[in-house]
Amino acid sequence: MKRFDIEATVGLFLFLGILSMAYLSIKLGDVHFLAEKGYAVTASFAKTGGLKKGTSVEIAGVEVGKVSDITLDDKTYQAKVVMVIHKTVNISEDSIASVKTKGLLGEKYIQISPGGAKTILADGGKIRETESAVDIEELISKYAFGDVK
Repeated sequence: MKRFDIEATVGLFLFLGILSMAYLSIKLGDVHFLAEKGYAVTASFAKTGGLKKGTSVEIAGVEVGKVSDITLDDKTYQAKVVMVIHKTVNISEDSIASVKTKGLLGEKYIQISPGGAKTILADGGKIRETESAVDIEELISKYAFGDVK
């Protein structure tokens, strides 16, 4: 009987350990089992500068959504970025979407500067004003060869 008690205790300990690891993996990995609630908004950029799916979308430093898809538009050869914005956040049609970098060489994210229009973008709407990513290598190259204006 003592052997069964030890085996049961070890089994329970292992089960709790595996359950804890699964919980931490889900929480720290920011995994979502169900589709995120929100509405889709698109924007086209000349350069995304390393933007990836899952990148945060921020307004005033507060995360309001995530990038869900990045594709190349066959006609304009621009990057079409689809963002899922939280339902509680309203984005006006004259807002500006910019690809920014956290820190000097940090990760990329999209910053939305709200506009003043009263018309709100609906699901599938498009942000028309965009600012592409600043390419640090291009700036250094221009500076080194004297092309800075």
